[in-house]
Amino acid sequence: MGMNAVYSGPDDCPVVIPLFPLAGALLLPRGQMPLNIFEPRYLAMIDDALRTHRVIGMIQPEPENGRQAQVPPLLQIGCIGRITQFAETGDDRYIITLTGISRFRLEEELSVTTPYRQGRVSYGDFAVDFEARAGEDEVDRTGLLKALRSFAKANELKIDWKGVNEAPNEALVNALSMMCPFGPREKQALLEAPSLKSRAEVLVAITEIELARGGSDPDTTLQ
Repeated sequence: MGMNAVYSGPDDCPVVIPLFPLAGALLLPRGQMPLNIFEPRYLAMIDDALRTHRVIGMIQPEPENGRQAQVPPLLQIGCIGRITQFAETGDDRYIITLTGISRFRLEEELSVTTPYRQGRVSYGDFAVDFEARAGEDEVDRTGLLKALRSFAKANELKIDWKGVNEAPNEALVNALSMMCPFGPREKQALLEAPSLKSRAEVLVAITEIELARGGSDPDTTLQ
């Protein structure tokens, strides 16, 4: 869809964006996130996004009080994605795919009349997100794959090893970060890692902690 031609740097991205708070969800640059949309406020958000910039900001509510509050406070760092696939179902749902563009910092949540939340955001801290495969050579691929194999075996995860072995480092690190069954705090640590190398290191560290615990702790898996 020519995404890079539209959003090739921080100055190209919209500074006022719709916010989709979702605990445990992680979108990363050039990663793909499928979403099943059924709440009326988010159906409205998708309608508006399709009419305008096609961008949604994925962000996590604060883990401590995000479950009880009617309007939970949000964490500071999220990731925008462009709607790159869209389908309507017969029962008033949308099936969409977001393709990650860049992380953002939430500068201010806005008072709005829309049923969904919106924020003013900045991208200046994350210029590296617009460089495909930046820092790939610094990733300890061997260490990452070793940790993944141990984690997959302990948790009986089915992994497409052929696909893993063929994936370039950026796609591998980001896809594993997005799909591994870690809790909201761990997902946020992966999101906020400053480089691909550090994200891979965080991924290995979290995996080793989970293995030491003897698998996934029910309090830290996806809600």
